Amino acid sequence: MASVHSDSSKRKASYSSLEWLDEDVDFANPETSDKDSFAALFGDSATGSNIKEGQVVQGRVMEILDDSVVVDIGHKSAGAVPKSEFTAADGIFGLKVGDMVDVFVDVFEDDEGELVLSKDKADLLKAWDRISEAYEKDELVQGRIVGRVKGGLSVDIGVKAFLPGSQVDLRPVRNLEKLLGQVLEFKIIKFNKKRGNIVLSRRVLLEQDRERMRSETLKSLEAGSVMAGIVKNITDYGAFIDLGGIDGLLHITDMSWGRLNSPAEVLNVGDEIQVKVLSYDAATHRVSLGLKQLQSDPWVKVAERYTPNQRLKGKVVSLTDYGAFVELEPGVEGLIHVTEMTWNRRVKHPSKLVAIGDEVEVVVLAVDLENHRISLGMKQTEPNPWELVLEKYQVGDVIRGKIRNITDFGVFVGIEEGVDGLIHVSDISWTERVKHPQDLYKKGDEVEAKVLQIDVENMRFSLGIKQLQEDPYEAASRVFVPGTRAKGKVTRNAEFGSFVELSPGVEGLIHVSELDMEPGKLPDEGTELEFVVLRVDLTERRFELSHKAATRGLDETHNKTIQTAAATPAATGFAEAFARAKSRTTRERSED
Repeated sequence: MASVHSDSSKRKASYSSLEWLDEDVDFANPETSDKDSFAALFGDSATGSNIKEGQVVQGRVMEILDDSVVVDIGHKSAGAVPKSEFTAADGIFGLKVGDMVDVFVDVFEDDEGELVLSKDKADLLKAWDRISEAYEKDELVQGRIVGRVKGGLSVDIGVKAFLPGSQVDLRPVRNLEKLLGQVLEFKIIKFNKKRGNIVLSRRVLLEQDRERMRSETLKSLEAGSVMAGIVKNITDYGAFIDLGGIDGLLHITDMSWGRLNSPAEVLNVGDEIQVKVLSYDAATHRVSLGLKQLQSDPWVKVAERYTPNQRLKGKVVSLTDYGAFVELEPGVEGLIHVTEMTWNRRVKHPSKLVAIGDEVEVVVLAVDLENHRISLGMKQTEPNPWELVLEKYQVGDVIRGKIRNITDFGVFVGIEEGVDGLIHVSDISWTERVKHPQDLYKKGDEVEAKVLQIDVENMRFSLGIKQLQEDPYEAASRVFVPGTRAKGKVTRNAEFGSFVELSPGVEGLIHVSELDMEPGKLPDEGTELEFVVLRVDLTERRFELSHKAATRGLDETHNKTIQTAAATPAATGFAEAFARAKSRTTRERSED
């Protein structure tokens, strides 16, 4: 046997491309190929045997050297194959002398007269042979995904093939790298042997499998049935569950009896779960699913567990402008209305008192089973300060306190913690018309006031400043009784008469018909006039006076008016005139 060159690096054959591979080669019977076959391509150097260049033949391992394997194919000399071609991807070399191997006859004699063999080319030819047969018979091939390339993935099926990104799965896959290294089955959708072009699809197989599963699923799909499914996708409003060839929507409201902010709190993509079919539309193939329906409704036994006045603890799970929702148990929540959070009415938003996640003590106020509502109270866990106020204060008491707030209708004074008293603008002064309390007071001022009313039920505590002094009209009524003759200065005039000061802050009206002056004339402001009191009406806070009765004497009409004044409120032109004067005075002061 001729010697074999051990330095495989001197071989000139290159296996880095498929340029040596001709589309017209008969892979099964290379010796029967036409003039364009490998034998014709590389030259027929037969040595008397049936072995030809370009054939895949069997040989026996004769010797294993450091970098090559010597193989005898029955030729006049043995050939050397690089040892690396027999080494597996994991680095294991499993050959031993005497083993039979398939090799490709590359060249009978190279420039140095040596036989050149290749296991890689033999494997490649056999791989193309298998792939061609699988393509013709529409069979599947198995391959390992080995790399990411432009537009898809590279797959090793014995030769390199292309898997487009659109053919990887039923839906676009964002992270193709996660598939690297996976061994999967594929269908060949494009095959060009001459160009070495193979295009694969995994999506076609999945669609076929999905259609088969869909047919099976539809047989058992009906409302009320319980089915197994896999979480396929999660959105803000729910999750899509693959029931086997058909997807169903599991809405977030049907995932749990309790409150969920996101489906991701209970589900992950890929989870296998049991769901109940709530509805199925055969026309549109829309399926609504439920998860919580597989568990008992906690509200069924709410009436047994929760009763009015019961004290409980719960966790704040949500805040709104009008209150806080508290979870009492999974699936059961109650609402603490903002008005039930504290005895202090000044709280404008629940976030001022509680935060999501806080554990709070509450009292059950009411249970509405039909609407799944439980009303809770937080302030009821503490003593009602208004009841303490009722024990401590009585109407008529004089108190001192600091102004906590000022509005256009009055002043709020701090009485106790959580209890404010209101001094209405009308209770600030007997005689002065106050446009706005802030003209007289500011926050923090300490004031003295009298308790006018305590309404525990409506949580109202009424105070008055003017009540600290006697009503000047009441004092004046004791002095200026009907029939009294007196003098006073004209403070102002109106078209219907003149107002005369009786005492500081108290005025009486002399109607034009009761003035002893020329028609159409009125006395100057500051003029002192003598008058007789005709009528006093404390309810309307007015005094009706007569200048004529003082200058000319009382006539029968005056006497009758004076005699009936105490029993009958004024109903003559005096009343109307006084009302008009009062209205005009208000308007004038407003304009000022």
